[in-house]
Amino acid sequence: MSLASNAARRPLVVGNWKLHNTRAESQALAAGIAEKSAALPQVDLVVAPVFTALDVVSAALAGSEVRLSAQDVHWESRGAFTGEVSAPLLRDAGCTYCIVGHSERRQFFGDSDDHVRRKAVAVLAAAMTPIVCVGESLAQREAGHTEAHVLGQLLAALDGLTENQAAAVVIAYEPIWAIGTGRNASPADAQAVHVRIRGALAQRFGGSLAGSMRILYGGSVKPDNARALLSEPDVDGALVGGASLDLASFVAIAGAAV
Repeated sequence: MSLASNAARRPLVVGNWKLHNTRAESQALAAGIAEKSAALPQVDLVVAPVFTALDVVSAALAGSEVRLSAQDVHWESRGAFTGEVSAPLLRDAGCTYCIVGHSERRQFFGDSDDHVRRKAVAVLAAAMTPIVCVGESLAQREAGHTEAHVLGQLLAALDGLTENQAAAVVIAYEPIWAIGTGRNASPADAQAVHVRIRGALAQRFGGSLAGSMRILYGGSVKPDNARALLSEPDVDGALVGGASLDLASFVAIAGAAV
């Protein structure tokens, strides 16, 4: 059973543009989302462009309620870390959110649970909101290990956080087998995992805080399945990949969250 109705949690829809779009393309898409966002005052919207487009997207979003996110971060604030970007630099570029622990970072770039925890702490220290991603592979799901794996990632990422810090965290459940494959968890499947996540948060931080934390679903979210997914009581929004690159699709998904 849900700890609190999702009516008490404001919907959040995040567009992760991944490695797509030039600066000009990013600016145009962001401007379109900013314009359309005026008709969606009940939904928090966030976009995460490539690092090189953060400045132009920030400018395109100015005056709107759409917020800017980075796709990743390094846990140190400065130093000899060639190729990395720190949380204070992202904040300086206009970011108020940052995705950490995305499955592609874990799978292709070696991000461990400890890396994700350190990144989340760095994001919080820079007065930004970390979007902490957790999710299982198809093999883990078929072996019945979904709950153990997902909750293990979750608790490792939040290890050592205070209640005040945890209150500023967003969780995103993204089954790896549904990312970019055209497959997605059924609404009931997504709800079942979200309930387990919220239950683990309640055990760690108490029911009141767990009931206020937003848990997003990510994994082939599209306009035609968004409403069913977002209608589940513990699904508080979406982390959208490919569909966020199309203005009409992203706006339709956001509208389904209302």
